[in-house]
Amino acid sequence: MHTLIVIIGPTGVGKTAAAIKVAQHLGCDIINADSRQVFRGIPIGTAAPTPEEQALVRHHFVQFKELDEYYSAAQFEADVMALLPSLFEQNDYAVMCGGSMMYVDAVCNGIDPIPDIRLEVRKAVKQQWQEQGLQPLLNELERLDPIYYKQVDKQNPVRVIHAVEICRQTGVPYSSLRTGQTKQRPFNIIKVGLNIDRPALFDRINRRVDAMIEQGLEQEARSVYRLRHLNSLNTVGYKEMFAWFDGTMDRHTAIERIKKNTRLYAKKQLRWLQRDPTITWCTPNECLTTVEKLLITV
Repeated sequence: MHTLIVIIGPTGVGKTAAAIKVAQHLGCDIINADSRQVFRGIPIGTAAPTPEEQALVRHHFVQFKELDEYYSAAQFEADVMALLPSLFEQNDYAVMCGGSMMYVDAVCNGIDPIPDIRLEVRKAVKQQWQEQGLQPLLNELERLDPIYYKQVDKQNPVRVIHAVEICRQTGVPYSSLRTGQTKQRPFNIIKVGLNIDRPALFDRINRRVDAMIEQGLEQEARSVYRLRHLNSLNTVGYKEMFAWFDGTMDRHTAIERIKKNTRLYAKKQLRWLQRDPTITWCTPNECLTTVEKLLITV
């Protein structure tokens, strides 16, 4: 039976290296499930697989979109489901690796069909957010969809904006379109979650940010600074760099803030993942052995 091996975990834990080791052992490809690594031009700040890593194993969905292109979990689901049949013709296995929980869930469980947002609707909502901030959109969401308003992360502009866009375009509450029904997939899925103790994880994150600075994160951020309004750049690493360039914080503070916000994001990822009882947890060094054990039971 064809099997999708999903390797997930918090940022900085070592998913890419573990996934490459598993894919090399099985002779299969890797599907990238990172919502920022899909964009070109920002490989350092997104910790995208390097050319050397991609030379070891064929990767899909790495740096294949321009920064100003719209891409969503629903589109990712459609793209992966279209790709998998050809991968399974070559091999009984495929590895999916990444920390974007919505992307992983979209492939594993399916996502409700949501209409594509018209460009004029997207522009209007984004302009309102840029000019007035998030609170007016939250007020609108509370009025149009009180159910989703109670559920949404009110500190996450991407989620709030997306919900308002859908409410405006469809004329119905976003929550009414979310059935939450799991789609049956024509292949097996096993999930392996990677984690290490918190101090070690935070140390890895801090050291990785230092390595990004050495690799040229500042120059990379400056090269896309003129595009800082784009959603693809509304993410940890670039937001702090842009704040430094804008003069609202100094260089040292920006770097330390990147580390702090990355650690917070890692904790958020773990809270999300720990709600999933289908995940088998292990350390990165135990990943291959864990996968082999799970494949015996499929």
